[in-house]
Amino acid sequence: MDTHRDAHAAAVLSVTGTVLATEEFPATAAGYRDLLKWARKSGTVRRAGVEGTGSYGASLSRYLLTQGIDVFDVNRMDRADRRRRGKSDPLDAQNAARAVLSGRARARAKAGDGPVQIARMYKLTKASAVKARTQAINQLKSVLITADPALREELTGLGNAELFRTCARFTNASSQEEGGEAGVLQATRITLGLLACRIRQLSEQIGELDDRLARLVKCHAPQLLDVVGIGPDTAVALLITVGDNPERLGSEASFAALCGVSPVERSSGRRQYRRLNRGGDRQANAVLHRIVFTRLRVDPRTQDYYERRIKEGKTRREIARCLKRYAAREVFYLVKQLRSAPRS
Repeated sequence: MDTHRDAHAAAVLSVTGTVLATEEFPATAAGYRDLLKWARKSGTVRRAGVEGTGSYGASLSRYLLTQGIDVFDVNRMDRADRRRRGKSDPLDAQNAARAVLSGRARARAKAGDGPVQIARMYKLTKASAVKARTQAINQLKSVLITADPALREELTGLGNAELFRTCARFTNASSQEEGGEAGVLQATRITLGLLACRIRQLSEQIGELDDRLARLVKCHAPQLLDVVGIGPDTAVALLITVGDNPERLGSEASFAALCGVSPVERSSGRRQYRRLNRGGDRQANAVLHRIVFTRLRVDPRTQDYYERRIKEGKTRREIARCLKRYAAREVFYLVKQLRSAPRS
């Protein structure tokens, strides 16, 4: 299937690669039902390739999974092939089907119907709230730089928490006639007060979302919190990477590749060399990086390993790469336990 915002193009292929039918359906619940009913007219449907399973094709993928169909995430058509054959929605749908039939598309789509999807929504909301709060703090301090000297002296030396509380009280001050220096000063105080109130509201939202995420992790993946270096935020990021159906990850090596910590061969001639994997989920890679450097500070076992590898001539960067790979292996065997967890 080639997915778009308003409509999806679908193609049905036989086991020998013959195109049996192509059709376009609206991106609605009724359209999904019609698409599957239409596809089954050509025979039994066991597998489906969907472009954009994390965006326009997310709802379609969830529907197909509930109908017992294996859904695979398909990348866009190769550019060289596109230049040679042209580009159209039916062609893209056929290429998606051929990618599954040939085995090129092997990444199973995330289910997106369990606690991980809930965590993804909360994480998205929290990220936007953190960004907005940072912007509001920067704006407040920018306004303060150009404020009246008397007002600056009044607020000088206050920590962030006390500064925001003090500025928030400015909104309760009685209004004065606008105009001249008094009007500008009053407008500055009101602006600082409104920004401080916005910062407080956003901080409360972030705190509420942190509590929700912590409860979610404790309920569905408490085993992750027992690992040194993993807290609620780190656990949520790893769960989002894995998805609601961790069985789609065939081995711990596939999870390491997904997190971008698997070594990539770069050997040539007599030189045998492996470089850093620059692909994968960079958020998960950053999480593993934080786990490793937290362990280097507090975990005696990790510290002993670091000292031993330093004596062997390894650099700090090489040791960190090895530790990230070990952390990925440990996390993989923990998240495998989610297979038997009930979905909500």
